[in-house]
Amino acid sequence: MNRNEITANYDESWKEALNEYFDSFLSFFFPVAYKAIDWTKPPESLDKELQQITASSATEKRIADKLYKVWLLDKTQVWILIHIEIQSQYDVDFQERMYIYNYRAFDLYHKFVVGLAILGDTNPTWRPNSYHQAMLDCELNLKFPIAKLLDYESKWNELESSDNPFAIIVMAHLKTKATTGNLAEREQWKWTLIRGLYDRGLTKEKIVNLFKIIDKMMSLPKELQQGLVAKIKHLEEERKMPFISPTEELAMERGELKGIQQGIQREQQLIIRQLNRRIGEIESSFTDTIQTLTIEQLELLGEALLDFSTVTDLEQWLENKPES
Repeated sequence: MNRNEITANYDESWKEALNEYFDSFLSFFFPVAYKAIDWTKPPESLDKELQQITASSATEKRIADKLYKVWLLDKTQVWILIHIEIQSQYDVDFQERMYIYNYRAFDLYHKFVVGLAILGDTNPTWRPNSYHQAMLDCELNLKFPIAKLLDYESKWNELESSDNPFAIIVMAHLKTKATTGNLAEREQWKWTLIRGLYDRGLTKEKIVNLFKIIDKMMSLPKELQQGLVAKIKHLEEERKMPFISPTEELAMERGELKGIQQGIQREQQLIIRQLNRRIGEIESSFTDTIQTLTIEQLELLGEALLDFSTVTDLEQWLENKPES
């Protein structure tokens, strides 16, 4: 696989965007569905049900797929399946997969699924929106609405002026696809889109959320990402805004923090097992206290417990434990 293509992260970005802005998603791409929904009743994400529907699929489950339960204004309850197809080539099984998900939902839960599809590929003529089979006077038909992201290239000015978050996400998707073989150009577009977040007068929370989605989708090599971070720092210093997007630093900190936490948990488990073997099963109150110790205190306890003979020894050590 082309190294440059690997850097893009569409699936997780779209899933995150759907989780954050489901109502904006429907408003932007499928206004007929949006207007029919009673938004005073919060939609329910049905991840467990989606797993059931897609579990036995012969195709790889796409993590960007989402299933929601919504209530319509006429009091009807409806399931809405959002299927996002991002691959660049023609997929002969796409229509069949949309049909399979519909009938599986009915078979498992007796629910008809309203299927909506986003096509994020680069083939302008590939627009599958129905499934049809017929034999011996028997027919199967399924029609489903689609949104072709490539169509928005000719509406760039509208995207730039729109206050819907998916206008920005579509821009990021299109420019990520367009720069598959040119990561320096991708960095330039990523900078343009992120800078545009500040120019739109968005709230800090919305800037942070959209920044994370753009940053994840338009992945860059470390050196280009560091240059981008420097530009953003300079922009926020100019505008006297708090720096909210130290992407490379935050990614490193998250990774280091996760590693430290995992190390502490392993040390805690080891010491508890050793204590149970040496002085008998310890009470949960002692276990809770041990789980509050720092890594340095855990190491000291690991040495001290070799001399323990009763639970009193553990109790005294915890009462007089050294400060870290």
